[in-house]
Amino acid sequence: MTLPLADRPQLLRLENVDKTFNGNVVALKGMSLQVRQGDFISLLGPSGCGKSTALRLIADLIHPTAGRITWAGGAGRNDLGVVFQEPTLMPWATVAQNVWLPFRLQGKSYGQVKDDVLEALKLVGLEKFQTAYPRELSGGMKMRVSIARAMVTRPRLILMDEPFAALDEITRFKLNNDLLELKAKIGCTVIFVTHSVFESVFLSDRIVVMAARPGRVIDELHVDAPYPRDEDFRTSAEYAAHTRRATDALHEAMGEAA
Repeated sequence: MTLPLADRPQLLRLENVDKTFNGNVVALKGMSLQVRQGDFISLLGPSGCGKSTALRLIADLIHPTAGRITWAGGAGRNDLGVVFQEPTLMPWATVAQNVWLPFRLQGKSYGQVKDDVLEALKLVGLEKFQTAYPRELSGGMKMRVSIARAMVTRPRLILMDEPFAALDEITRFKLNNDLLELKAKIGCTVIFVTHSVFESVFLSDRIVVMAARPGRVIDELHVDAPYPRDEDFRTSAEYAAHTRRATDALHEAMGEAA
């Protein structure tokens, strides 16, 4: 059972974080965000509002110009997985070899972690495709491999940068459902970048709405519908009310960025 927001221990905190590129391009300004264990947070906003920059900062791929990012309880960069918009699979490697990659970077042989790799593939429904190559998979299957690779080490935090944006709506809905099931099974925290109001409401318990020029947080919405969520939630009056609130906040963000 998911703990109420107020009862979850802190995992990560961003405090007044700025990020400026090339000396004058302000990608992010004064971003503060508290991430708690078990959160599903969507970063929602127009292009150029700093959503992907925030993920890259959390992943320690780039560093803040000002402000600070702190982890609680000894967690850090080695305790997270990342899923990009494109699956970024190695075309010469099998599905299982692609999922093995995080362990390989830690110096662990495939034999040492084979059970973990196969368990991750089972969780995403691809255990029968472990010897297939990326060229033999559909777009949705490739994204499942990417998700399995991100979660195979059972990280406390998974960062997802518009992972389903390029997929058709039916596949996207199915992967949204599957993602919530996976999160429940491994008990991780998720920060998810999206342009979709509908996706953010279905997935999240917190929606952080951002505006551009400069990239900044302008609102935070709570979606208090219980998990698990299914098609009944997608067609409910409660879902419609949350999407209206999020749509209004997104329109405000786009107006702020104009």
